[in-house]
Amino acid sequence: MKTKLLFSALFLMTVCFFKAQMDDNFYKPGKTLRPVENLVYEDFSIPVEKDTITGIILKPKSGKAKGTVLFFHGAGGNVTSYLFMTKPLVENNFQVVMVDFRGYGKSTGKPTHLNIASDGQIFFDKMMQRPEIADTKIILYGASMGSQIAAHLAKNNKTKIAGLVMDGSLSSFTDIAMYYKPELKEVISRYVISPYSAKEDLQDTEGLPKLFIHSKDDKDVPYEEGSENYAKASLPKEFLEYSGKHLEAMNTQAGKIVSAIEKMLNK
Repeated sequence: MKTKLLFSALFLMTVCFFKAQMDDNFYKPGKTLRPVENLVYEDFSIPVEKDTITGIILKPKSGKAKGTVLFFHGAGGNVTSYLFMTKPLVENNFQVVMVDFRGYGKSTGKPTHLNIASDGQIFFDKMMQRPEIADTKIILYGASMGSQIAAHLAKNNKTKIAGLVMDGSLSSFTDIAMYYKPELKEVISRYVISPYSAKEDLQDTEGLPKLFIHSKDDKDVPYEEGSENYAKASLPKEFLEYSGKHLEAMNTQAGKIVSAIEKMLNK
């Protein structure tokens, strides 16, 4: 009886500890900013509660932008770590807004699943108040972990945007946690519930054009999670499969990605 009680107590301690550490296990903010070379850009900052979120607006060098891409990056680094993904868009005359949520880059505070969701809507609303953005069609682009907030924003703002891109996307925080901690799969599936998830939010995006990008060689986010998102997403939707590592599609498939986004703008 004592052994059973001790096991139960240890089990509950493990659950509580894992829940407390869940957000810490997901977010790996980078504070060191790399130079933004050969791109025209503007810094911005937005107050959120007692903190500030920051980012950059990349502008095409000539002519009016054909559209605006709001880009949400992955769990590590900061906006400058993902310039290789957004530079091809700028070179094809898109305006790109890249945001660092709490803890990343120049942003203060600490990221959690819940504050990133609320900050994401504040960020979206603030950007839509800028005439140079509001006067263009809007595409949400979620990369890796950023796919969760992109899908969540798409669900809640689908009449205000022209399309959604899910690149190397997670199906949920819970699913990716089980992928990385298979020995705790039972505990995670029963007790660690995602406050929101792409695979659920995508079901409520009917009529919004969506592009899914994933590689079968992806070792960071399994292909099965991206394909599950695609399967559950409402129409219309398109899937681009490529060969390469996680988030490498822009290195070899930039033309196809740009063309797919341009199609979204014309619908």
